[in-house]
Amino acid sequence: MNWRSLDELVRIQSKWLTVIAEKWLTDAGETLEYWRVEKADSAIVLPLQGNDLICLPPTFRVGVRRATVDFPGGRVGADQDPIASVPQILTRELGITPEAIQAIIPISEQPWLINSAFSNQRVWGFVAELTPRAKIPKVGSKFRLESADISRLLAQLECLQCRAVLLEWLYRRRPA
Repeated sequence: MNWRSLDELVRIQSKWLTVIAEKWLTDAGETLEYWRVEKADSAIVLPLQGNDLICLPPTFRVGVRRATVDFPGGRVGADQDPIASVPQILTRELGITPEAIQAIIPISEQPWLINSAFSNQRVWGFVAELTPRAKIPKVGSKFRLESADISRLLAQLECLQCRAVLLEWLYRRRPA
């Protein structure tokens, strides 16, 4: 593939999002106008207390026009270490103190690229092991780490990022 950028037509940039319109010349000699969205990195956190995965209370999502079940998550600033965002996310979304976090474990060494024809974003996945007696003021639901409960959780999770992080973690936990 030997595509070449001809021109940038529009760039609208904010702290968390950039919209770009470009003209490209394809290897077949065709000129295309291409619009895309570049999003800031995100972190999705799987809070684990004992054998329970903790989900947020259902949260209204404008894009789907209803409340959905999700894991805590948020944007990671360009100058921020992704793992450093985890305590902030858990404090904001679950109401816990940083002392309630026993360990933060990255699910992978690198973020996953969420890429489509229209949008690009990198997603970091973490497991946050919470202390056994930690009080969690904003618990929505708890799901046991058993296949029946995990199946029930997967049936409720609509966020593709949350599903991807959970499935990747479960896959990596499987015995060889």
